[in-house]
Amino acid sequence: MHQVKAANSSQEPSLLEYDVVVIGAGLGGLSAALKLAAEGAKVLLLEQHNLPGGFATSFVRGRFEFEVSLHELSDVGPPDNKGAVRRFLEDEVGVQVEFLPVPEAYHLILPEAGLNIKIPFGVEPFIETIAGAVPGSREPLARYMEVCREVSRALSFIGRSGGKPDPAVLLERYPAFVTTAGYTVAEVTAKFGLPEKALQMIYPYWSYMGVPVSRMSFTLFAVMLYSYISKGAYIPRFTSHGLAAAMDASIRELGGETCYNTRVSKILVEGGKVVAVETEGGEHIKARAVVANLSPHLVYGRLVHPREAVPERAARLLNARRVGTSALVVYLGLDATPEALNLDSYGYFIGPSMDTEQAYANFCRFEPPQMQAVICLNRANPECSPPGTTILSATSLVGPEAWREVRPEQYYDVKNQMAGAMVRQLEEYLNAPIRDHIEEIEVAAPQTFARYTGAYKGVIYGYEQDPWDSIVARSMATGSERLIKGLEFAGGFAFMGHGYAPSIISGRAAALAVLHHLGGSAGREA
Repeated sequence: MHQVKAANSSQEPSLLEYDVVVIGAGLGGLSAALKLAAEGAKVLLLEQHNLPGGFATSFVRGRFEFEVSLHELSDVGPPDNKGAVRRFLEDEVGVQVEFLPVPEAYHLILPEAGLNIKIPFGVEPFIETIAGAVPGSREPLARYMEVCREVSRALSFIGRSGGKPDPAVLLERYPAFVTTAGYTVAEVTAKFGLPEKALQMIYPYWSYMGVPVSRMSFTLFAVMLYSYISKGAYIPRFTSHGLAAAMDASIRELGGETCYNTRVSKILVEGGKVVAVETEGGEHIKARAVVANLSPHLVYGRLVHPREAVPERAARLLNARRVGTSALVVYLGLDATPEALNLDSYGYFIGPSMDTEQAYANFCRFEPPQMQAVICLNRANPECSPPGTTILSATSLVGPEAWREVRPEQYYDVKNQMAGAMVRQLEEYLNAPIRDHIEEIEVAAPQTFARYTGAYKGVIYGYEQDPWDSIVARSMATGSERLIKGLEFAGGFAFMGHGYAPSIISGRAAALAVLHHLGGSAGREA
């Protein structure tokens, strides 16, 4: 077991004027600061916590170091077929992180559907496995995955075009994208005639988005599914904290500054453009641009100053969008090996069935969670815990509003009761003697995430991705949603949506937008 620590960084900015101030050292903010520093901008990253990463972090209990939130990183790819995340980190900004491959896509256990099956990575193995379990699914599933591939490539084309693709090119090269854009997962998938059992086997990643397939953008799901299945998934050897710490170190190596224990209290706006930020400690720092790794609800609701500088359109956008879910997470340090516990997979999706409507309704009710995403970290990283032990974590999505009636004096009892229900389901579905081997246990609820990260209502996801407000619509609207000159957003609430890979790429996109705004005049030599 190893813990990587962020190198010491200044707790006060060395200057009082920068090209760009980045607020928040989540993965989006770290990525934005990295790209800006690599391009020669004078950049300052401010973070209220004492560590980088936001949700990308770890904690220690006893002899175990627990990964807080990462299940698996998409769009990394192997060194000989790099995805966008690996290309950005390694080739563009020089961050060196050792990634370990996740052994399988997922192990799906749905007792009501009679499913207990391990699904592999690789498009052909994926199709073969499902077709072997569900007669009649091979041909429609092959067509389905081809559509997902085309949609994925179309979205990459839109990204390269800066959100302004040539419609003629889209129609000619990516007709499946044009045909399916604006429709939900359920609407598109129904056209392929896949058997119900096959649908249950291809839908588990829906929980990474947190909205039922009847509302989820097909474009987003297609890109996510194809990215995972075609390129596999990876985790950093030294947890997501190691990744965040390496990004922090690279920012400073490139000439940027990072300051922790520093909360921003105001983003100052004059004449419709950003001019400075103020910290709670009283520092007034001039900036020609700001990248906010924060929710627009927080930025427009509390930080933009004066209040009349908040455009009316901002309020309309915030009122139209739905904030995503939070989570209940149980972290378990077990005094037995994965083999002894009957844990033969890395990632599990377990629940009574793959009824996404029912599962989503369960998120919003104050009742024990039903659907869980579970990881046995040792199956991808055997050295993550001492010999003879296992790290297991289970995550259930929960709506933060469902917890609003819990009084402070009830909090710990209620949290532990919910966790107990999750552990009992783990034991039953995985056929694993978990409770007999618990050495360390920790439980995180929406209040936990709100306290440690400052996340709006403790949500771990950004805005819900309905078709009208998914990545395609947001990409096309990025220009019209730049409501204050010099203000950009990165992270889970930005246009790419939530998740590790989207947050990293959104930070890069925000940096490029800022550089364009600065007109190439940013930099230490400017």
